[in-house]
Amino acid sequence: MDERSHGVVLRVRPLTETSLVVQWLTPDLGRLATVAKGARRPRSPFLGKLDLLVSADFSYLRSRRSELHTLREVSVIGRHPRITSDLHALHVVSYAIGLVELISESDTPIPELHELFIDLLHYLESHPPTARAVFAFELKLLACQGLDPDPAETHLPSPARSLLRDLLEVDWTDLASLQADAASVRSIRLFLHGYLIHHLGKLPRGRTEALHPPGNNPPAPASQP
Repeated sequence: MDERSHGVVLRVRPLTETSLVVQWLTPDLGRLATVAKGARRPRSPFLGKLDLLVSADFSYLRSRRSELHTLREVSVIGRHPRITSDLHALHVVSYAIGLVELISESDTPIPELHELFIDLLHYLESHPPTARAVFAFELKLLACQGLDPDPAETHLPSPARSLLRDLLEVDWTDLASLQADAASVRSIRLFLHGYLIHHLGKLPRGRTEALHPPGNNPPAPASQP
């Protein structure tokens, strides 16, 4: 019996010459992997519907033997053309997807995680990608796991502690107006690099590219405790 859900496409990859594997992030099922049979054929009903960051209603047949379910129908709700046409924004989203995959398991719903990812997409559709957006996503993702840092317990300089507190509390609607000096941004970048590794065990690839525009990427920082 077909089941229904809605979500956003996180990844699409070939499975066979004619089929695709599509990974979704949904509010009710968490991450869900589906196979779109025949999606690579010229007359497939999936044609043009399974692109990165497409939001859609979809139906699928649940597999009894694996975590790869059969995609049945897709009805597109929305797209994010500004993000998919901006290389730096794509780096930010790619890194965010890596974090989502790192802290979540298939078929395990975390509604707050879906909401957070959608908030990031909406922000990047109307604002240029910045380090502050990356930091805010990292901190709010940590908060979803109950791992958000206490600024008062860090050894950051006072301006950086204030910025960390602001990033933890700020709504996405106010993030663009948040002021930050270069020294505090660097301090937060280094602090969160070590903090994330300490609590998550590792970092997904792409953080350096997410934090800096293409062509302006400094060496990645060394791991910190």
